[in-house]
Parts: sequence; C-alpha cells; structure tokens
Amino acid sequence: MSSSGRTTPARTLADQLRGWSDERLVALLAARPDLATPAPQDSSQLASRAATRSSIHRALDGLDRLELSVLDALLVAGQTTSAQLISIVHADPTRTAAALQRLLDLALAWETPGGVRALSGVADAMRGVPGVASGLRPVSPEPLTDDEVRARLAELSPAAAALLRHVDEHGGEGTTGAARRTVSPRDARSPAEELLSRRLLVPREGSSVVLPGEVGLALRGGRTTVEPVDDVPALATSSRDASLVARSAAGAAFDVVRRVELLLDHWGVAPPSVLRSGGLAVRDLKAVARELHVEEAEAALVVEVALSAGLIAEAAVADGTPSWLPTDEFDVWSGLPTSGRWARLVAGWLASSRVPSLVGSRDAAGKSWNALAPELSSGLAEEARRLALHVLSEVPEGEVLAAGTGTASLVGRVAWLRPRRPTIFGELVDAALTEAAVLGVTGAGGLPPSGRLVAEGDLGAAAAALDPHLPRPVDHVLLQADLTAVAPGPLETEVARRLHLLADVESRGGATVYRFTPGSLRRGFDAGWSALEVRDFLTSVSQTPVPQPLEFLVDDVARTFGSVRVGHAEAFLRADDEAALAALVHDPRARTLGLRLLAPTVAIATSPLDVLLPRLRELGAAPVVEAADGTVRVSRPDLLRARTRRGRRPAGAVAARQVAQVQAVATAIRAGDRAESSRPATLATTTPSGALAALREAIEAGSTVVIGYVDNHGATGERVVDPRRLDGGRLSAYDHRADDVRDFAVHRITGVRPA
Repeated sequence: MSSSGRTTPARTLADQLRGWSDERLVALLAARPDLATPAPQDSSQLASRAATRSSIHRALDGLDRLELSVLDALLVAGQTTSAQLISIVHADPTRTAAALQRLLDLALAWETPGGVRALSGVADAMRGVPGVASGLRPVSPEPLTDDEVRARLAELSPAAAALLRHVDEHGGEGTTGAARRTVSPRDARSPAEELLSRRLLVPREGSSVVLPGEVGLALRGGRTTVEPVDDVPALATSSRDASLVARSAAGAAFDVVRRVELLLDHWGVAPPSVLRSGGLAVRDLKAVARELHVEEAEAALVVEVALSAGLIAEAAVADGTPSWLPTDEFDVWSGLPTSGRWARLVAGWLASSRVPSLVGSRDAAGKSWNALAPELSSGLAEEARRLALHVLSEVPEGEVLAAGTGTASLVGRVAWLRPRRPTIFGELVDAALTEAAVLGVTGAGGLPPSGRLVAEGDLGAAAAALDPHLPRPVDHVLLQADLTAVAPGPLETEVARRLHLLADVESRGGATVYRFTPGSLRRGFDAGWSALEVRDFLTSVSQTPVPQPLEFLVDDVARTFGSVRVGHAEAFLRADDEAALAALVHDPRARTLGLRLLAPTVAIATSPLDVLLPRLRELGAAPVVEAADGTVRVSRPDLLRARTRRGRRPAGAVAARQVAQVQAVATAIRAGDRAESSRPATLATTTPSGALAALREAIEAGSTVVIGYVDNHGATGERVVDPRRLDGGRLSAYDHRADDVRDFAVHRITGVRPA
C-alpha cells in the first residue's frame, strides 16, 4: 500500500473496456445499465447521476457477503495491488480472487497502472451495511508501515491498549476529552495522549479522533474482519426417496390446477364484488375456502395465482357492479393438458410481485390485508422466489430439507447470499417455499426433476417432466344408495365440472366423494338443466345403476322448482277500472315504460317512478303516488337551494402563513449575516484543486465552510454550507440560507474558506 500507487492517474473507462470481449461487455451492461446511458447534459445531469447511484445500489444488492467484504476491504486499503487486497480479506485466497474478479466484471472496481481501486460512489453506497462493513476507516494518505504500527502497539500501556480496542469495536471514532492533542510519547500522561502521540489515533476537527485504517488492520491481525467472511451457511437436509418427492409434487400440482378450475367455474356464474379499496372481501375469501375445502391461507394463494396467471380480472357485471370475473384466457387455459395448465400457473406465480402470505395480517396502520388488493405486492417477491428455488436446487437428488430446521437453514443461506436485503426478504423466502409446496413445484421438502427445471426457467421442459407423474383422469363414478357418488380417481375436466354443479364435495383423497342434496341439484336446475337431462347425465357417468333414492330426490326437486317466480319491477300501477288500465298497458305510446298486467287491476312497470309519473300524465292519465301502507301521498316539488359562498380564510390560517414567511426571511438574513461576519478583510483566491481539497477536508471533519458560488444568472454570491458528499462534479451540502440540502456544481465554486 505505497503512497505512490495512490497518486498514479487511473485509466479512463474507455481504456479499461478496450480489451474486453463482446460477451464480457454484454454481461457488464446487463448488470450496470447506467454505463450505456449517454453523457449527462444540462438539465438532465441530476437525473442521470441519480440513475447512476441507483445502478450502483442494484449492483451491490446482487453481491454476496464475501464479495461485499472484498469491496469493503478495497475501500479501506484504497488503491492497492490485488495480492495486497486478497491478503487483508479473512477468506480463502482462491475464493477472494474470484470475488474480486466479479467486482471487476461489474465495473464496481477498476484496474489501474497503480493497482485496483473502487468506483466513485461505491463508498457512499457501502456506508452502514449491517453485518458486512468492517467499520474500518480508509488508511492514511501516508500510512505507517506494518512494522511501525506493531512496534508502537507494543509500547502501549494496558489501559491505552484497552482504549484502542474499545474505539475499534465502537465505530473507530471517539473524542479526546481533556487530553492534549499535541504531545510527545515521553510526555503522555493519559491513555488517550499515548495513542495521539504515536499516531494510533488521528485528531480531526473539534475534539474528535479517528482510528486510521492501518491501525485497525493491525489490531485485527492484518485482516479487515476477525471472523472469516467466506463461511457459507450449510443446508440442513435429510434423505428421502426421489420417486416419493416426484409423486408428492405431482399430486399437489394436480390439486392446485383442479382448484383453480373449480373456483373460476363458480366465479363465472356467481362472481364476487370488488371492494371499494380494491381486493376481495373477507367473507368472499372464506366462501372460496369452503368451496375448495382448504384453509383461508391456501385459498388466498389460489386466487392470487389465478390473478398472476391472467385468468381473472376486474370487470363490471350487467348491473354495473365491479366484480372479479374469469378472463377469456381461462377458456384457452381450460383446453390445455393438466401439465400445460400447471406450467401457466407456475409461470404467473414465479414472475409475480404479489405477496399472498400477507393476506389476513395487518399493516403498520392496523388495517387487514385483503386478497387481490392492489397494494399487496413487493418488488422483492420475484427475487425471493427465484433465489429460494435456486438454493434448493443445490440440494442433491435423494435429499430434501430437514423437517423443522431445513427451511431456517435455507433462509440463512439466502441471507448470506444477499446481505443487503431487508429483514422482510427472509420472510418472503420462507413464504416462497410454502407456496412452492402448494403449487407442486416442490414435494416433501425437495425439488423433483420438474421443480429443478422451473428453477432453471425452462417451464416447457418442466411440464413435460411432470406429465408422467400426474394421475390419469377417469370418466366415471360409482353412485350409491346413500345419495353419494365416489370418483375412483381424478375425473376428466368436463365430467368434473358437471358433477360439481350437481353435487357437493364431501371428502377428498385417493377417491373423491360427492353428495347429492336438494340444494346441489337446484344449482343444476338454476343453470337450465331439466330433470330428464340430470337423469341422463347420471346414467352416462355411473358404472352402477342410478339408485332409487337419488331418482326420487331429482323428481322432488324438479316438482318444486319454479313454483314461486321472481321478477324485476321498478313501480306498480293499481286501478279500479280494468278497461282503462288495459288500454293504458296496450297503448303504443307506453311501449317504452315496460308495462305488464299481473291481474286485471294491477300492472307493473320497469321504468322508475320519477320517469313513469310524467309519462303517464302525458298519456292523459292522472296518477297519484301510493305509500307502502296503501295511503295516497301528495308531494310538493322539491325546494332548490344554492350553496352558501365560502367566507374569507380563517384568521388563524392567515397568521400561520405570515409566521412561516417571516421565519423563511429570518433564516436567509441570519445566513447572510453569518457569511458577512466570517468574510476576511482580503479575499484569497482559491484554485480548483485547492477548493476540492478544502471541501474534502470539510466533509471528513464535518465542519462548516463559506463558498463563493456563481448562480444561473452569472451573479456571484456566498453561501454558508455544511458539505455532505462530493461526487461526479457535484457537491451535496446543507445550505444554511435555504435551510435544506441542495447540490452545487463544483465548476461554479470560486472559493472555499472555513466559517
């Protein structure tokens, strides 16, 4: 880590990429799209720089703990050689070298004639990463050699050594207190003075001191971390027959396909309404759970997967009520083989941002999450699912996740692979494993051949691999005298649809038991079936004769069906003169009113009352309104009113605005007074390099400075600022006059001096 290596000019981006192959350039631009954007110009500079920072964060989010630790070590060492960098990372040298190469491929680090250095902006993005950042500060511009640091550490008293370790363990920064900052080792009278006199702690602005990076490395045995950073958490597994895993997954896949089909068949006839806030009502979700004979959590997953696969959508029914209806794609999906339908569901689930596991829980405001709600999504959901399947695919065939500890070990492995992800990412991974089991992607805690192909993204091959393990459908049932029908296997789609319309599912398993009830048979009659059609269907699908009790039940339901008729009417007309009422009903001019006689003296109309009354008067009738108790009501016209004009704004609001304006003016005046008071008698000119050096010192010390700045109109003024960050030709600083953080173009800064 020689100082000469740090002062060597770095190669430009074009020089760095000139020798790269086309494949390597394509991989880089895929991971770092900001490198392909044109150079920022004028008003687009801020947006372009924001996109660059966002791209850096996305690239860092894809690194594992070892790769982030190597990048952190590079920030500590500064520009250094690859060998020196590998030596200070507490990990296997071969794996560390591979991690460094990936950083170079992602353009997060660059090779220069003087060594390797980190990309500008990485330091800000890496700041405060829990569990990854070592906490060490960069080495000094002119660092002590390793031998010098060890020699000075050996000279410390036990109290000074303990104080130095305490500073290292608590962020590498402290305060001097009453200790003298300029003192020789011989005259040091306190542990703090011992450390300051030997440059083991370096003073900064005010009373703060920092631990140089070279000293921190020496305290940790020449490494940035005490513990190894390449210990990948192991997966807890157990042995299980591969054929059992494949059969379990196929059974779950068949069940979820059939449940989606039954659900959407039902919603096609009786769709649930959409809540005002969007989503599915709790009572409707409970009805789905009863219909499918599953728990509410699994019912929520079924409806969410159907939405992600494009099989349901929000649409208005005949009366204009927004409802959840099957889409046209459902008819196409229903004609596919079972394996193809399963692949369509899995593809929708895998690429979806929806989070079904949150259904039923409450948000921060205490509001319950509803299924199909628009807000029930997360940008991390898709990554969590794909990463969970990728890690699970590393388990060899014949082994599965151990019961109880397997899922936790996989979540721990994912946390090592993506340490920058928030805590909720682990919960999404856990939920992804549960959802994969319900969808038949996994079986018995492991991945079958079809699941491994899903993890690789080849859903067509996954469907082909699943197909041999799916149960073969049957086209018949066994009718019994206790009004039940037993399906000895999974029924063909059309048979299952018709039987589900006429009977209720009583139990599922190797064989499905259906029960016929008056209510279930009435569903068939409501759908337009006749008693003869019901008997013909039962005869065609049954391997046994239709039992006499079932025939009697069909005849009884058919006899009572339709004995009471219900229709729609908006108003009624009642008259003592039968002839006058009949003439009114048959008048061609009243054809649009929808009049129909129910009795010689009673008629109904499909037109609302406010339309019916004036039209009847136009036809020469003199109708009056009848109340619910049969009495006549005479109503006067509605009284019309205009809205009262709003008065002037309340005095309190006007006073609050005036106070805010006065405070803003006072803040600007105080900032100007502070700049004026700190102005020296003669203004010294500052070179661009000197201004940059002064700004970097102010950022490191956290001090306030006065800058001369040329605004957009060419006028030069002075600003009192607290510099925060210097990146890409822009200074981000807290402006005392504006009372806010803003950006300043470095080329417009004419001078810098301490405030």
